[in-house]
Amino acid sequence: MQDRPILDGIERELRRLRRMSELSLSRLDDEALYAARNGGNSAAVLMKHLSGNLLSRWCDFLTTDGEKPGRNRDSEFVITEADTRRALEVRWDEGWRALFAALAPLDDADLARTVTIRGEPHTVLQAVHRQLAHYAYHTGQIVLLAKELTGPHWESLSIPKGRSEAFNETPTTYLGGSV
Repeated sequence: MQDRPILDGIERELRRLRRMSELSLSRLDDEALYAARNGGNSAAVLMKHLSGNLLSRWCDFLTTDGEKPGRNRDSEFVITEADTRRALEVRWDEGWRALFAALAPLDDADLARTVTIRGEPHTVLQAVHRQLAHYAYHTGQIVLLAKELTGPHWESLSIPKGRSEAFNETPTTYLGGSV
C-alpha cells in the first residue's frame, strides 16, 4: 500500500481543475470555443497549450527533462484547421492521462526526488506544485472566458452569488472538493 496523503491531495485538486475546465468548455459552442476576448487567448488555444504542457511535462516525468525537445510551445498558441474541437479534446485527454499515469506509481517518499524542467532541477514536490499553479491559472482563464461568452446563461461552478447562507444550512461539495 502506498503512503501518499500529500500526492492524493494534489491529485484531487488536479482532477477538480480538470473538471472545472471541462464543465466550462462544455458550455461553449464551437464559435465561442474559438473566440478570443480583449486580445487574449481563446479557450481552444488554452486547451491546446495545456495539452502540450501536460504531455511535455508528464511523459517520462522522472527520467527526462519536462520540456521535451519535440515540443513546439509557440505553435500551441496558433489555431490551425487541424485543431477541430474533437482533435483538441483527444489531445486534452491524452495530456491528462499522461499526468495521472505519471503520478499513480509515486508515493510521498518520491516527493524529494529530483526532476528537471528546462534544465533546472526541481524536487518532485516543487515540479508538481509548479504545474498545479500553472493549471489553476489557465483553468481560471477558461472559466472566465466561458462565463463571459455564455453571458446570462452561465451557471455557477460553485456557490452561486447570494446562495452562501443556503449552502451553509445544507453544505455539499462542488466539483469534487469543498468550496
